[in-house]
Amino acid sequence: MRDDISKQTLQMIKTVAPGTVLREGLENVLRAKTGGLIVVGVNAELMEIVDGGFSIDCECTPSHLYELSKMDGAIILNDEATLILYANTQLLPDKSIVSDETGIRHRTAQRIARHTGKLVISVSQRRNIITLYKGNLHYELKDIGVILTKSAHAIRTLERYKTVLKDQLVELGALEFSGLVTLEDVVPIIQTIDIVLRIRNEIENFIVELGSEGQLLQMQLDDLMKNVEDEARRLLRDYQRTSKTELELKDIFSYHKKTGEKQNHGELIDSARIIKLLGFSAQTSALEERLVPRGYRMLWRVNPKFRPALINKVVETFGRLPELMSATLEEIDEVDGVGPGTARMIYEGLRRLQAQHLIER
Repeated sequence: MRDDISKQTLQMIKTVAPGTVLREGLENVLRAKTGGLIVVGVNAELMEIVDGGFSIDCECTPSHLYELSKMDGAIILNDEATLILYANTQLLPDKSIVSDETGIRHRTAQRIARHTGKLVISVSQRRNIITLYKGNLHYELKDIGVILTKSAHAIRTLERYKTVLKDQLVELGALEFSGLVTLEDVVPIIQTIDIVLRIRNEIENFIVELGSEGQLLQMQLDDLMKNVEDEARRLLRDYQRTSKTELELKDIFSYHKKTGEKQNHGELIDSARIIKLLGFSAQTSALEERLVPRGYRMLWRVNPKFRPALINKVVETFGRLPELMSATLEEIDEVDGVGPGTARMIYEGLRRLQAQHLIER
């Protein structure tokens, strides 16, 4: 799995994603092999280093960008990239600004970006690539075909892990209804969810890079990720040792790691860390400790449309899933906020889930 892309870099990519006027113009410049330097946005720092050229104030269209890039100078757009403000300008950034680029155009682009904080786009005439700079960030746009290939591989990987997760949850459900759950059963599921969420984030980055070409990929991802985070939240609520402070996904899952921290699909979140965050001892023997779910996940599976307040009330009343399973229809009906219809839905729904999990196991 590649390194995470920062939010600031993703915002840069969105500005030039396929489907935008700017990207179409850049592709025209790339195909013509003329090269180009484009700055998106104007501020005082930028105007200090502008020399020559001419004010144009015309609509930013792919053909305008293509024609104006034939001249040697830079093109300056407004912040929204809807207007071409200046063309054929010479930009003279401070040479004392550090640059690790080698080509003149790329070195100039990086220095302008660091000096002004604006998005600067360099189209390489020789290397046939588009590079984005903003502040200290820089990102080389990937070929759409390469991104589509990588995203298809990521989707297949996500499908495999979703199948693993589904099987794990079925097994967990059977153990819950049998009263045989241990930490050793719960920890691997949390590890699998963590991997699924990490792959999800990678695919979301691909979708940003694909722009208008990523709509089908977005639909596939939405379908595969349906209810995963809801399942994860309720799993944590069922098994964290104390219910006084509710764990959030970011507290335990690693998909929110800082940019630059390498993560691999098969790299599991540390089990000792999971155990500790759930509130249990990190000793090896703790894995064999018998756990009893509170029932949040099963109540949600009975009817995902149940209000959280209703589920909370039922769990607070009975405490744990076995006690809820032992409750009569009348006892469930007596819970504040639970009417006869809802009580019957809970009573019959739990038994239906019990039979289903034991059969699927």
